[in-house]
Amino acid sequence: MSLQLITFIIFAIIGLTSAVMLILQKNPVYSALLLIMHFFALAGLYLLLSAQFLAVLQILVYAGAIMVLFVFVIMLLNLQNEEALKDPFNLRKIIASILGVVLLLQFAVFFFIKAKDDLDIKPSPDSIQAGSIKKIGELLFTTYLVPFEVTSFVLLVGIIAAIVLAKRKFE
Repeated sequence: MSLQLITFIIFAIIGLTSAVMLILQKNPVYSALLLIMHFFALAGLYLLLSAQFLAVLQILVYAGAIMVLFVFVIMLLNLQNEEALKDPFNLRKIIASILGVVLLLQFAVFFFIKAKDDLDIKPSPDSIQAGSIKKIGELLFTTYLVPFEVTSFVLLVGIIAAIVLAKRKFE
């Protein structure tokens, strides 16, 4: 089993698990965090496909926008002090933190020491070209021009609808 396959399996499991938990979650704050985790897993899969530009866009645009959404949810929920943690030095939290650090160290040892010889992964030239900015621009404005314009129109309609709904709320 190659390092690329192991990394793909890890990102796929993280992505699927976070997506399922996102759907099952009742708390909107946790849902936003799980969505961010899913976006990071997707960015990892983009990196495996040698689409570095798409991975960076995934993190900056989607994860950044979700973080803004997360802040708005916190502000709108107006959490009070009584909902804050009552015991910051809980034994369960200390044990969980120690186990998390140990797990992180195990991954670091595996990926940076043991798997050092397996790092001869070379992406195919097609996958490198597919993730380049120039190729994405060419595809968006030639092959996928109509879906690109439809997407921009749907986003424009969504923005106008949000403005109309917000205006009605304040009137």
